[in-house]
Amino acid sequence: MRVALVHYWLLGQRGGEKVLEAIARLYPEADIFTLFYDPKAVSPYLRSRNIYTSALNPLRSIHRALLPAMPMALESFDLRGYDLVISSESGPAKGVLTSSKARHVCYCHTPMRYLWELSSDYRAQAGNMFGRALYAMFANYLRMWDYAAAARVDRFLANSRNVQRRIWKAWRRKSAVVYPPVDVETFRHGPSRGYYLVVSELVSYKRIDEAVRVFAQNGCKLKIAGGGPEYRSLKRAAAPNIEFCGRVSDAELRDLYAHCSALLVPGEEDLGITMVEALASGKPVIAQARGGAFEIVQNGCGLLYEESLENAIRKFERVEHLFEPELLMSRAADFSPARFAARFLEAIDGRTRRTSRARAMV
Repeated sequence: MRVALVHYWLLGQRGGEKVLEAIARLYPEADIFTLFYDPKAVSPYLRSRNIYTSALNPLRSIHRALLPAMPMALESFDLRGYDLVISSESGPAKGVLTSSKARHVCYCHTPMRYLWELSSDYRAQAGNMFGRALYAMFANYLRMWDYAAAARVDRFLANSRNVQRRIWKAWRRKSAVVYPPVDVETFRHGPSRGYYLVVSELVSYKRIDEAVRVFAQNGCKLKIAGGGPEYRSLKRAAAPNIEFCGRVSDAELRDLYAHCSALLVPGEEDLGITMVEALASGKPVIAQARGGAFEIVQNGCGLLYEESLENAIRKFERVEHLFEPELLMSRAADFSPARFAARFLEAIDGRTRRTSRARAMV
């Protein structure tokens, strides 16, 4: 059986790329197709695989501006020789064209936020009246294409129940939940050094500005790991007790987790792999009571808040001594790579093998 993996773009090694790598290890002979690819930005394992790019790849430095051209680029991939196509969706990926004999399974991290969940936010950020009108026009066209592309998929897998609801809302498609893999055994617990931690891409919907505002007022130590378009504005608003660590290595990140008091998640997450990483380090999570936090921060693993981050931190400081690192680490074990592999293959291979046997009988 020939297998093709389709990923939106390979321009970093974040959560989506780590999931792709886990899937690629399950299918070691699969070819990988992607819109944009920077070999220096991904893991050595992904670089070792056969990777095919779209005609847009030379323009990868401005890839987000090329969203209107991505449907045509995806549909230009020649997947006629493949029996199983697995797309990894957060940006556009599922829109590839497959043969009538191929099975197409989409692992969805979330329907494209800028077209569905956060469309109004992105339109408001588009600048003047002309920019907003242009965004609205392209978003309308892309939503219609995205809905049609969803109809081409044989089966959807969602990375959480939160995303499962979004898939139904956007595309009216049912899906099975398969939580993504986290290398939980590589994290360790260490004594707290008295700082809170944020690990995030610095973009507006993550609401890191709320954490900066609260800590600028309360004077507690806060470390922020990550980069992104909001970096400069956040740093200007920060006080001396707030440290921006930038993009850190895996080893540095594990050290930050090991010695923090708690991880802060002020924005809504699709699932929230950073929350799993904190729990694997024996550290509690303080998260807004929305989205994927409901699925991770359970049974004494942290605090979910609805009112304000400031009040949640006060409450946490009163109960911090009650959290048990062993309990937190055992919760993180539910997201191990071994469990992901078993659930993923059960979701895909069972149906694929039944289909293959049925064709062989015809």
